[in-house]
Amino acid sequence: MASISERESREIEAANASGTTPVVFIHGLWLLPSSWANWADIFKRAGYAPLTPDWPDDPETVEEARANPDVLAKKTLKQVADHTADVIGKLEKKPAVMGHSTGGLFAQMLAGRGLSAATVAIDPGVFRGVLPLPLSTLRAAGPFLLNPRYRGRAITLTSDQFKYGWTNALDEDEAKRLYDAYHVAGSGIALAQMANANLNPWTESTVDTKNPDRGPLLILDGEKDHTVPWAIANASYKRQKRNPSVTEIKKMPNRGHSLTIDHGWQEVAQTALDFVKRFVPATPS
Repeated sequence: MASISERESREIEAANASGTTPVVFIHGLWLLPSSWANWADIFKRAGYAPLTPDWPDDPETVEEARANPDVLAKKTLKQVADHTADVIGKLEKKPAVMGHSTGGLFAQMLAGRGLSAATVAIDPGVFRGVLPLPLSTLRAAGPFLLNPRYRGRAITLTSDQFKYGWTNALDEDEAKRLYDAYHVAGSGIALAQMANANLNPWTESTVDTKNPDRGPLLILDGEKDHTVPWAIANASYKRQKRNPSVTEIKKMPNRGHSLTIDHGWQEVAQTALDFVKRFVPATPS
């Protein structure tokens, strides 16, 4: 397991020194922590202390990640969740936690461990008990799941695959710009773990939805998302709403899986910020 990086340590120190509520942003497959830069800025301006943890061994830049994609292979869901929990464990205040895609799954996993003061899961990945498997999801992930050799590899999407799974709601120019600016390889094993969540009784893709210390949870989903369509997000919500804490879901109109990084990211970020503000003040009393 990778230790906490120098960059992560600086963010932890800054959050603890600020005296304000931390907000932990968790990226998903095919992105890096830097994809949260705009979100971190808007939350910081709102008075919160942002942190953008790595998946273990994440390269610092997209260029480095593309030059050495194999470092992104073989990262398991438990490894990433445990690493993020280690970062949270060094914070002096309980943070709000939010994640996108696989990061949205991690956000729910950590909330289920009682580590989050308020949670926002955006286009969240599948966990055990979430049963729908829409055709668009199969088309987006199926080519990698059908070939077992991908399980131990770092998977890079082609621009066409990225267009279908991520940027189908955007024009060609923006789709290409986002692919060039953000896309990196992702862990085949993490993808397989989510895909097999309901087939493997020992899966790491599990969430404790019943923990009374889970805290408030908001699920956001893009109306046009091909990778995590509404059926998946809503199934996650139906399991989570049994929790005694507040559980909400909202559909973002005309948005695809790229909703955290495309031209409309501010609307999504503001929706997440408004939810966090309702339950966790930036400056605790």
